[in-house]
Amino acid sequence: MNSREDGALAQAAVTALTGQLALAPKPGLPDPRDLGARAGRRDHRMLRWSAKALAPGLAAMAAAARRTGEPTPGLRAELGAIGRCTEHSVHLAGGGHRGALWSLGLLVAAAALDPGAGPRDVTATAKRIAAHPDKRAPRRPSRGSSVSAKYGAAGARGEARAGFPHVRRALDALIKARSVGATEEQARLDALLTVMSTLQDTELLYTAGPIGLRHVQAGARGVMEAGGTATEAGAEALASLDADLHARAWSPRGSAGLLTGALFLDSLPR
Repeated sequence: MNSREDGALAQAAVTALTGQLALAPKPGLPDPRDLGARAGRRDHRMLRWSAKALAPGLAAMAAAARRTGEPTPGLRAELGAIGRCTEHSVHLAGGGHRGALWSLGLLVAAAALDPGAGPRDVTATAKRIAAHPDKRAPRRPSRGSSVSAKYGAAGARGEARAGFPHVRRALDALIKARSVGATEEQARLDALLTVMSTLQDTELLYTAGPIGLRHVQAGARGVMEAGGTATEAGAEALASLDADLHARAWSPRGSAGLLTGALFLDSLPR
């Protein structure tokens, strides 16, 4: 049976994911403005519902980490097995959230290993877990790993093995925006755009290629260079980028998953 602490970490992660889903306007991503908005052929209501299916698996990951006590190869293998079972449960509930499950699973396990640790310590522990290969993982390459190999992008695994640098950047942007008076929604949008401005998003590389990726990165930088979403110029730039990405059907889903990781770390007690 999972402890109360494991369940609390899992619930914090799910709350971070549903908070990310509720954010609007997210360029190229589903949000509440249109409950039929599509992301990988799944509508927004389905994504919110299936997010709840992550909780049991995340609690099991926290319990495994707490029981093991160290970021060992055995823990990495156990997290991988739990993650694959959780993916199946999420698929039955409507699907989605594969990238968020990867990052949240590692961060939840890291937080369970080091209760009370700050965000940077949690990402450092997650890095140590991710450094171990999952020897039981299926041998077939995923779309993300294929794109990473083709273009030399870090991808989700590279991001984790580097200690989630974009999660840390998102968290820094979140704190900075709040400090200058942005609303919580504006601060979270600024954090998302900060990630989008530099992340080599494998989903974008797959659908839009390197030129498309650079186009999205430049658009996100443009919003931030205009002063961020709390300013009139920044809000106008965001609206233009949002319309552009929706028209092109380009979705920076990797950035959304990393923002979710930042929101989870932000929710941990300091």
